[in-house]
Amino acid sequence: MSTIEDPTDDRLEVTPPKTWATGLPAVTHAIQYSLGQTTVRRTALTLLSINQAGGVDCPGCAWPEPDAKHRHMNEYCENGAKHINDEATSRRVTADFFARHSIAELDTRSDYWLNQQGRLTEPMVKRPGADHYEPIGWDEALGLLAGELAALDSPDEALFYTSGRVSNEAAFLLQLLARAYGTNNLPDCSNMCHESSGHALMETLGIGKGSVSLDDIHHADLVFVVGQNPGTNHPRMLSALEETKRNGGQVVAVNPLPEAGLMRFKHPQKLRGILGRGTALADQFLQIRPGGDLALFKALNLMLLEAEDAAPGTVLDHDFIDAHSTGFAEFARHARKTDWDDVRTATGLTREEIEQVHQRVLSSKSVIVCWAMGLTQHKHGVATIREVVNFLLARGNIGRPGAGVCPVRGHSNVQGDRTMGIWERMPTAFLDALGAEFGFTPPTEHGWDTVDAIRAMRDGRARLFLGVAGNFVRATPDSDVTEAALRRCRLTAHISTKLNRSHTVCGDTALILPTLGRSDRDVQGGVEQFVTVEDSMSQVHASRGRLKPASDRLLSEVAIISRLARRTLGDRVDIPWEEFEADYGTVRDRISRVVPGFRDYNERAAAPGGFQLPNPVNSLTFPTPSGKAVFTCNDLEMLRAPRGHLILQTLRSHDQWNTIPYAMDDRYRGIRGGRRVVLVNPADLDALGFADRDEVDLIGVWDDGVERRAPGFRLVAYPTTPGSAAAYYPETNVLVPLDSVADISNTPTSKGIVIRLEPSGARTRVAAPQ
Repeated sequence: MSTIEDPTDDRLEVTPPKTWATGLPAVTHAIQYSLGQTTVRRTALTLLSINQAGGVDCPGCAWPEPDAKHRHMNEYCENGAKHINDEATSRRVTADFFARHSIAELDTRSDYWLNQQGRLTEPMVKRPGADHYEPIGWDEALGLLAGELAALDSPDEALFYTSGRVSNEAAFLLQLLARAYGTNNLPDCSNMCHESSGHALMETLGIGKGSVSLDDIHHADLVFVVGQNPGTNHPRMLSALEETKRNGGQVVAVNPLPEAGLMRFKHPQKLRGILGRGTALADQFLQIRPGGDLALFKALNLMLLEAEDAAPGTVLDHDFIDAHSTGFAEFARHARKTDWDDVRTATGLTREEIEQVHQRVLSSKSVIVCWAMGLTQHKHGVATIREVVNFLLARGNIGRPGAGVCPVRGHSNVQGDRTMGIWERMPTAFLDALGAEFGFTPPTEHGWDTVDAIRAMRDGRARLFLGVAGNFVRATPDSDVTEAALRRCRLTAHISTKLNRSHTVCGDTALILPTLGRSDRDVQGGVEQFVTVEDSMSQVHASRGRLKPASDRLLSEVAIISRLARRTLGDRVDIPWEEFEADYGTVRDRISRVVPGFRDYNERAAAPGGFQLPNPVNSLTFPTPSGKAVFTCNDLEMLRAPRGHLILQTLRSHDQWNTIPYAMDDRYRGIRGGRRVVLVNPADLDALGFADRDEVDLIGVWDDGVERRAPGFRLVAYPTTPGSAAAYYPETNVLVPLDSVADISNTPTSKGIVIRLEPSGARTRVAAPQ
């Protein structure tokens, strides 16, 4: 039996939040976790090869590495070290494990416990009516899946979901399989995070990616870090911001919670970071209300216009505006209507605080705005990012050194997957090139994104779910609805490295298809293969695993998809799937002829550090209908909570990777031994009649009248923005309504959920304060 304990929150300890991040504690925590998972030798192999030229790309996040000549021998962060060695664990999940544990029992286990069991080792199946998984051979498993695909009434009854951990090669083959099969149903994790960024940037700049490089970050005069906690989610970003500061630049942090990493950073690879006080990063911290960022940037744009009025020709970049943009006059008229009372209400900031930021902007010749989920996961997320672009365009901070847009992505290849065609609405040019290369006509009707895929399963319009990597059940909103939707499927299948909650939420038939991890050696036909990924700044590079695979019964993602495609498509389409499985270079050859920017793919990917994809914005070429960057008009929207309610944002703890906690702690926020906590401002606790450490249920409030309840949370008095609360996902995903989505992008609004608090066990509403 497993010796891993299923943790509880009985030993919750709370201490004051930290005021600095990283330093020696990060090193010790990373090593302790790694050695708790595997041997000294395997730990050394992973840590010495991670993020190195010729090594394995960190699966932890998409932050880029310096060029190959300037990389440190330890080019990773605490969370990257934990993640790579969590994957490299020596623990194994075998057929005996599934014989001992029923699916019903596994469904009661925590995310932590499931993950800690170790690596999956052989294909497993749950047959109709069964409550246990049992072993199944690869041929039978793939035949079963292919048979179910063939039996569907329409290809659009199938869903092909991907997580951003998937390599470029596997992603390209998955979308090729789906489209050759006849559907564009390719939902992915990006639908739930940076979809708002993609829509806003495509509309305004013509390309849905960031425009900056690490060198730009290092040499910017001013960097905004908005709706983002890099100390936990992208820790290596802190070293880039430290370089900004050492080069004389300034940093403005905008977030509802104070985050240790943006206060002070102690670089663990520098003597000053180990023995000294480190580097203060944020020159100014704006503690904004959740969703107030749109109002903030509208106010900043109004101030720029007024400053230009006062000193014509000295504030705005009229040469850039006239030559490279459209819509400025309409934008300016709209911006001048911004009301300061609305700004104060939406942001919770004083005019003096915003004026200080304005002065920093005026003194800066180059400005970058970085953002993450704190902007994208709001109803007005697309409008907010469009307003950010307005702000940058007004002073020509697009397309020149040290300036631009920087959406910071989470998964290590989420951007690459989209480049490879993992999108339910790829443009016609991509589909035409794909069809011409492989001799078939891809479907043109748009498919379902993640939210619409859940709706389709719920309503019986989708009956087969295939997930490649990820943990769909715990990454998605409205947990009860999502689980019920998956259970309606005829078949659910997951290509996975480790056990997670999605394996316990089964269709009539369920398959677990175990695959190689990023850290595993991938040998096909006696030849070692490599895969490629694209980071958050459009650098494409190779990744080569170094470890012996967890089992000789594992297949690579490329092999699984290729074999499934042969079984499913037969000779309907002349695609050389066997050749793709045997030599990933042949996949890259085909990509080079379909995807722009990938000429000589094999040669350039093999070079140390890989290659940079072109971004036309940086040569002042904007692939919009007008051929110019677009100013937009965005109405000021704000979140409003009824009296006696709070606005909840879901977030991850420091000891967590996406949906999987590595410990029950959140070191920088002072939380130890518990995850079912909700952080609330002390003044709000007092006004609502609660006290620190009271146990409460969180009740979601939404238009559909359905009660969404997350029970058994401990209140923690914390310096959040008044009127707001914060709690960890995936535990609070149950509170995010499926239909509460961002306008245009359909992204779940996980950073703006109205809740009320009830004492645990009570079923009557707590009276609002009079």
